[in-house]
Amino acid sequence: METARAPMSGRKAQAARNDDLIREAARAVFTADPGAPISAVAEHAGVGISALYRRYKSKEDLLQKLADEGMDRYLAEVEAALDDDGDPWEAFAAFMRRCLDIGAGSLTMRLAGTFEVTEAMGRKGREIHVTTQRLLERTRESGGLRPEIEVGDVSVILEYLHGIRIGDDERMNRLQHRYLALILDAMNLADRHELPGPPPSWQELVTRYDD
Repeated sequence: METARAPMSGRKAQAARNDDLIREAARAVFTADPGAPISAVAEHAGVGISALYRRYKSKEDLLQKLADEGMDRYLAEVEAALDDDGDPWEAFAAFMRRCLDIGAGSLTMRLAGTFEVTEAMGRKGREIHVTTQRLLERTRESGGLRPEIEVGDVSVILEYLHGIRIGDDERMNRLQHRYLALILDAMNLADRHELPGPPPSWQELVTRYDD
């Protein structure tokens, strides 16, 4: 019988909250600018720089942890898709939508070349490649996926979609899903769906170039 976990003390609970704030802030800051200083993360999180350094000894250490966490999240989504016993195409399409919503893969790609890749991360990367390949093969065998689609295509598509920065977070998410729906139609051999949300307005497009 599983025993209930004892609640964390006030100090430990606050430390856990700070760690969540730091990681969330770091994802936002470094996705926008991989070259940003680590002090920008502390400022965005609303914690002192000393609180950050107690958890991460350097910017590279924080980047490694973020990238590794991103790989774990992506791998969990691939495995969930493979465990889905429903229609293979629908499982794949749902996997792509979940990856888009949680930002899986975006930060790792954005941070490429800014930190040393450990051996453990290299092994995890190979596991991700093999597992994604299994998902694509299953979807292809069902007749739902173009035969040319490979693992690299999935990475590039997600990177492209995560790069869309128009409007506030809600508007940006709707546009990302709009273009994912277009891409999924192109990847799929038969199914067609109505695109989610309207296209960008002229005002939304031109305001990106305002100072």
